[in-house]
This record gives sequence, structure tokens and C-alpha cells, in this order.
Amino acid sequence: MNIRILILAGMTLVFFLLNIFFGSVHIPFVEVLDAILHPVDSSTSYIVTASRFPAAVTALLSGAALAASGLLLQTAFRNPLAGPSILGISSGANLGVAIVMLALGGTVTAGIHTWSGHLAVVVAALAGSLLVMFLLLLFSSLLKNGLMLLITGIMVGYITSSAISLLNFLASAENIQSFVLWGMGSFNSVSLQHLPLFSVLCVSGLILALLLTKPLNAMLLGESYAANLGVNMQLVRNLLLLATGLLTAVVTAYCGPVTFLGLATPHVAFLLLGTSNHRSLLPATMLMGALLALLCNLLCNLPSVTVLPLNAITPLLGAPVILYIIMRRKA
Repeated sequence: MNIRILILAGMTLVFFLLNIFFGSVHIPFVEVLDAILHPVDSSTSYIVTASRFPAAVTALLSGAALAASGLLLQTAFRNPLAGPSILGISSGANLGVAIVMLALGGTVTAGIHTWSGHLAVVVAALAGSLLVMFLLLLFSSLLKNGLMLLITGIMVGYITSSAISLLNFLASAENIQSFVLWGMGSFNSVSLQHLPLFSVLCVSGLILALLLTKPLNAMLLGESYAANLGVNMQLVRNLLLLATGLLTAVVTAYCGPVTFLGLATPHVAFLLLGTSNHRSLLPATMLMGALLALLCNLLCNLPSVTVLPLNAITPLLGAPVILYIIMRRKA
């Protein structure tokens, strides 16, 4: 089993390097290698270090983050179709961006501070996601049943979707086009300057997820059994919401609402390992998510092809997995 995880790690490294050496602009292998080893002020060096490298790191961390969120939610709610968007956290990010793009024309002002452009989108998405996350934490303290919390998250998602529809109806065609383009998703939206903050936030959420391994294993047998083992279910539920909320909020804020990766990846990792032990399954899921995200980014940036939207690729990989899981359960 550990050998399979090592193979996954090796494949992830290979695809990370492929993302560096291949892209929408054809650059010979030797020139890419020279740009890495001897960076100079040239167009080749800029493409490799300021475009491909940040996109590869973003894809790696985003894939791991969404996959971990999906596994945590599927385990906590004992629902194989639970994903990062099911609690309404990504819908909160969508609403934040919709308010900025559709109602405010792309500019956010708070006191003496003003944000515009991509920075305004990131601030709005984070604010919307965190607002929904804190609401869910509040509901979690009031609702003792995980199923009720799940339904509450779905209802929050419906409310935010309704608000977005209303904003779309009232917005101009230009603003609607900008919002639609953001909604297609992209790993190319994190610049080299923003990469350190993005990385720190993602790694913090992933570490918190790994710390929940033991209570998640106990929850596989049910919340009552876990509570009898001494697991503080209220604390675990809040930490789980905090981990998934942080990971989903950060990825959605910077990359847009990335679909299917969080939903499908845990199933692929489970099929590969054949175990539900989170000591192995969670790291494997993170690696598989990173691998699939790197593959999607590579397909989006094929040479001699215009850069494709991310959410045009992820369903092609994720939807067949979900269909297979549904048919397998039916059988």
C-alpha cells in the first residue's frame, strides 16, 4: 500500500515537471532547462518562471486541497456524493464575486482601502466563503445531527444561487461576461507574487485535515460509536468545517469554482488503495487530487491550442468516475 502511495508521489512529480516543460507556447526542452538553471531577463524565462511554475504549484496545491475536502465531507456525512460545494462554501465565494463583478463593477472599497481587478475578486470570494463558513460553524453548535447540517448547507447554497441569478438579471452584458469567464476556472490566475500566501493557506488547511485522521477513522463506524470512544464530535465537526472551509475558500477565491475534482478524486484513491483507513487514504487522496489537477492544467495548455477553461476539462475526468460509482452501488 505504501508502494502505491510512493508511485502516486512519483507520478505527481513527473506531471509537475511536464507542466513546467510543456505549455500553450512551444519552447524547446533545452531552453526551458536553461531558463530554470540560469534565469535571465527574457521572454522564455518569464514564461517558465512567472507563468508555468506558479500555475503548476497552484494546480498541485488546489488539487490536493479540493480532494482532501471531498474525502473529509464524504466521511463525515457518510455520503459518497458529498463534495466541497455541497455545504455552500463555494457558493458563498460565487456570491461574493458576483456582488463585486455584477453589482460593483469590479471594485471593492472598505474605508480608506480600495481593491480592483483580480485582487478585488480574491477579496470578495474569500469574504463570501468565510461568511458562509462562520454561519455553518454557528449552525453546527445548534444542530447536533450531521444530516441536518448537510441539509442546512445545501439550503444556504440555494439562497446564494438565487441571489446570483438576481444579480445576473440586473447586470450589464459586459459584467456578466466577466463573471462567466471567472466561473470557468483557471490555475493560471495566481501570480508569482501571490503564490506564497496561497501556498501557506493551502498547506495550513491540509495539515489541519491530516490532524483529523484518527477521529475520521472512528467516524467510519458512526457518530455514536465515535462518541463512545471519547471523540468530541462537536469539536471534530467544527475543525472539519474549518479545514474544508479554508481549503475550498482559498482555491475558489484564487482559481474560481473548480468542479468535480473534490467529488471524484476520493473515489479514485479508494479504488487504487482498496482501504478506508484515512492514515493511507487521506495522503493518497491528496496526491491523486494533485496529480489529476496537474493533468487538467496540462490539457488546458496544450501547444498550438488556445488556453482552455479548466471547467471544460474537469468534468471529462470526474463525471465518468461518479457514473461508475453510481452504477457500482446499483449493482
